[in-house]
Amino acid sequence: MYGLLRNLLFRLPAEQAHNLTLGGLDVAQKLGVLGALTKSPAPCPVNVMGLEFPNPVGLAAGLDKNADHIDALGALGFGFIEVGTVTPVAQPGNPRPRMFRLPEHQAIINRMGFNNEGLDHLIRNVRERRYRGVLGINVGKNKDTPNDQSEQDYRKGIAAVYPYADYITVNVSSPNTPGLRDLQFGDSLKQLLFAIKEEQAVCEGQYGHYVPVAVKIAPDLDDQGIRFVANALLEAGLDGVIATNTTISREAVQGHRHEHEAGGLSGAPVREASVRVIQGLYAELGDKLPIIGVGGITDGESAAEKIRAGARLVQVYTGFIYRGPALVNEAVEAIRAELG
Repeated sequence: MYGLLRNLLFRLPAEQAHNLTLGGLDVAQKLGVLGALTKSPAPCPVNVMGLEFPNPVGLAAGLDKNADHIDALGALGFGFIEVGTVTPVAQPGNPRPRMFRLPEHQAIINRMGFNNEGLDHLIRNVRERRYRGVLGINVGKNKDTPNDQSEQDYRKGIAAVYPYADYITVNVSSPNTPGLRDLQFGDSLKQLLFAIKEEQAVCEGQYGHYVPVAVKIAPDLDDQGIRFVANALLEAGLDGVIATNTTISREAVQGHRHEHEAGGLSGAPVREASVRVIQGLYAELGDKLPIIGVGGITDGESAAEKIRAGARLVQVYTGFIYRGPALVNEAVEAIRAELG
């Protein structure tokens, strides 16, 4: 049934289909029929970052940037949901069209540009949710905030969402905000990570409980960059790392009519790069810092592959768009088999 619906939706522009689908899920959830249309996976609990996840397959940030659809998405069997990326102040993102499907490659190119309604809007939605599963909130910096002032945007985001998040993700790896990826390197990264930990400590003292913070990195780091990031995360005392975001490489989609569209490429073409980064991180981190694997999960095997590479949890986005809720069940079962 999802395949038929997808074929109809794919006749529409990508962003229009995205919004229509989420709106339809909301209607189905409010009518009480969404649960009947989907099959939730059997429990496969895992404890990561001090949190108990009912299963290890989550929804990656980007699908529900403003936390407008938490309840509907929460009914689809995910072990956790991550909303955002949210910036301190609302911003429109890049001009449309800014999302392109590559069905031959089970891929998407997007240059959304952190389009979102800002912290106040997201927090209002999070406060009103009925979903009580594990919720991550992904924070970023505004486009017009210079990199040398980005620390303040991340501090604002962490401070604002801290009372409402089960964990927080700091996004320094989107290719669609100019200069953002520069924050993954050298002194810029170390300075930012220590500022994040400082803000986390302030919030812990204020609210009386600890909310873990993870950092989301790119798949385009070389081996030296992976080692640097891993050691910087350990030195600063971060709680987790999400690997990976979208790629700027077009090697896997050469010759496609959308090959030269600017933005981040996601889906099956990023699978190998994501696994390489996870393996490199795990070689440095071992079990000292949990890895959440994301990128190119289109079936059960590609989910289990992330676990073999060293990830403790996985997230899906593009594969979910192509496969629908069945992917969640398939991924959970494959990981269950992998874990024995």
